[in-house]
Amino acid sequence: MMMKLNRDFLLAAAIVCSPPLMAAEASNLLSIDRIFHDEEFELNEKVPSKWLQDGVRYTTVETSESVADGFDIVEHDSATGEQAVLVNAMQLVPEGAEKPLEIKDYAWSDDGRFLLINTNTVKFRRFESLGDYWLLNLQTSDLRQLASGARPSSLMYAKFSPDSEQIAYMYENNIYIESIDGVTTKQLTHDGSELIVNGTGDWVNEEEFSLRDGFKWSPDSKRLCYWQFDTEGVGTFYMMKNTDDVYSHPIPLQYPKAGTTNSATRVGVVDIKTGQTIWITLEDDPRQHYVPQMDWADSSEQLIIQYLNRLQNTNRVILANASDGATQLIFTDKDEAWLDVNEDVKWLEGGKYFTWLSERDGWRHLYRISRDGRSVKLITPGQFDIISVEHIDTHSGWVYYIASPDDNAARYLFRSPLLDEPRVERLTPLGDSGFHEYEISPNSKWAFHTFSTLDKPPAVDLISLPDHASRRVIVDNRNVESLLQATPRGETEFFKIGIGGGVELDGWMMKPPEFDPQKKYPLLVFVYGEPAAQTVTKKWRTDRHLWHLMLTQQGFIVASVDSRGTPAPRGRAWRKSIYRQIGIQSPADQVAAVRALLSERAYLDGERVGSWGWSGGGQMTLNLMFRYPDIYRTGIAIAFVSDQRLYDTIYQERFMGLPDDNEEGYRLGSPITHAEGLEGDLLLIHGTADDNVHYQSAEQLVDKLIELNKTFSFMPYPDRSHSIDEKPNTKRHLYGLMTDFLHEKLPLRAASEP
Repeated sequence: MMMKLNRDFLLAAAIVCSPPLMAAEASNLLSIDRIFHDEEFELNEKVPSKWLQDGVRYTTVETSESVADGFDIVEHDSATGEQAVLVNAMQLVPEGAEKPLEIKDYAWSDDGRFLLINTNTVKFRRFESLGDYWLLNLQTSDLRQLASGARPSSLMYAKFSPDSEQIAYMYENNIYIESIDGVTTKQLTHDGSELIVNGTGDWVNEEEFSLRDGFKWSPDSKRLCYWQFDTEGVGTFYMMKNTDDVYSHPIPLQYPKAGTTNSATRVGVVDIKTGQTIWITLEDDPRQHYVPQMDWADSSEQLIIQYLNRLQNTNRVILANASDGATQLIFTDKDEAWLDVNEDVKWLEGGKYFTWLSERDGWRHLYRISRDGRSVKLITPGQFDIISVEHIDTHSGWVYYIASPDDNAARYLFRSPLLDEPRVERLTPLGDSGFHEYEISPNSKWAFHTFSTLDKPPAVDLISLPDHASRRVIVDNRNVESLLQATPRGETEFFKIGIGGGVELDGWMMKPPEFDPQKKYPLLVFVYGEPAAQTVTKKWRTDRHLWHLMLTQQGFIVASVDSRGTPAPRGRAWRKSIYRQIGIQSPADQVAAVRALLSERAYLDGERVGSWGWSGGGQMTLNLMFRYPDIYRTGIAIAFVSDQRLYDTIYQERFMGLPDDNEEGYRLGSPITHAEGLEGDLLLIHGTADDNVHYQSAEQLVDKLIELNKTFSFMPYPDRSHSIDEKPNTKRHLYGLMTDFLHEKLPLRAASEP
């Protein structure tokens, strides 16, 4: 049975570990309550900002000084800082209402005459995509609700037509348009149902391709292109809701597991006058291919479509005729492993060329490709990766992108010319080592710049470009910075560790405030190790970092290492080395890194090594605990995949191939295969309403461990999703549970100590 440890016990334990520092500053020590309940470290997030089309001005949502519970939309001049209220809260009070609309999001029409307010939002899958929309006429101050007869909080992705005469939106899996004056409403698709989805992605396409807003206006405002997903035949997974009634409530979800049937995907173009849809002609079985991206091809007559095979190693770029659906293949990108989808293709020179990210030379670079696909020219030369394209300025001819050629954990802004001789220009000043993020204005002369490090909370300033000069601070988070300065902190070290064969892995390590290299410390390793994310970055991670910092104050050393295959900017070979080896290569890298650290650093206690991780990191922790019990004595696995066959088609097949074609890889990579190896102390945690990694994954592993007569701890969180953050007190309870477990199973004192 797990010992219950309260805050006083933990503080006392920390003071015992380092009496000179901790006793003097006990009131400033971190605790579960301070981090997860008292909201002391809540960040001042950047105010919701939108660039206006001229790029000279931006707008923010700010608390109204004249209307209780109201918000104004304020215009700011980037150069001078002058402000003016564009929309005051009184303009957003519906007739008969007592208070203004809450602004969840907003959008301006292209002609600047109208404002669309998204409010009353509710969660749909992972995001608050469902809501109500209200239209404000900025000239007359008339305010009206779109689709006023619809159910509350039931519209999705409303957007203006380019000519500002219509608004399109999705309602109950069909697409509608409404005239700007509200006089006419027209339903454009009629076959939407529980199984036929028009205008957004099915579950797996939303999760893995970020396919949410699934319809787009043509530049001439006469047509809409859209995705349709036919989910009939996709396996239905049932989640059970048990906490709100005397009977359980099943929640059905069309979820294709690895190797099973996918939705049939197709692309339609609907004429807003006739309501007729023309279906684009796409070859081969629509259930064995994906359309992860499509858009208008700098024309109202053609679409550009990315058509990906099921193995996701061949991406065919197709031009499609909007009038008859005919298609033309113009370019094909291939990889022996998998391909990443191009999320933001831009057209250059009046549609003569388009931009394309590819790893074809071993690094992720941007290319300029002619409309017929015959000319392919490199734009960003060098032995480095583009991490993300931030902005493409077709007027001045520059692409702005994030890269970090010399530091895999950092992020910096660069630019290159689109049409001139290829070259690379760094814009982030030298010396600012850390994580830089940007939102660049349409005219490329300004940007919101966010800077943070692992130990420093984010600060946001407005900068001019290309000189990167700071013009004014928008958010400084000095309150959180002050709290961090006051709390005892040890060194955070970024390091490289060799694991043999010339392979070096990146890592970080957090040490106790009064670290003594002559002592022995327990080591807790935070793991992930899959192709979806890095853990070793110089970016602030609020709750997780503070919890790690709290553990160091109590006497733990906390570290993290990125295995091969994580999406670090280290070239294609690094990232693709994990192909068909998920759960096989990465655990071997992790244990090799820990063994090297134990060998090199005498202050790490090899008898007290633990691992914890979430999702893919939970899977990693299980593999480490089951396969390397001589090293890992304690583990916490959260929201984990126990058997890779239980996860979705797009993610699992992208990196592992089809189960029938890689049966041994799926078997060896799945933790449940190795469950007999469990010897240490293991805590399993899972939300019962996890629609991403199903609770089934936990139950099947628990069932196996019982069969093997293994002892373990298990904590289900009722009706919580993959993030386990719904309902009151959940986060405090979760991290308190993990803290107690570590103190009991990974003790601060070694068995040999008095």
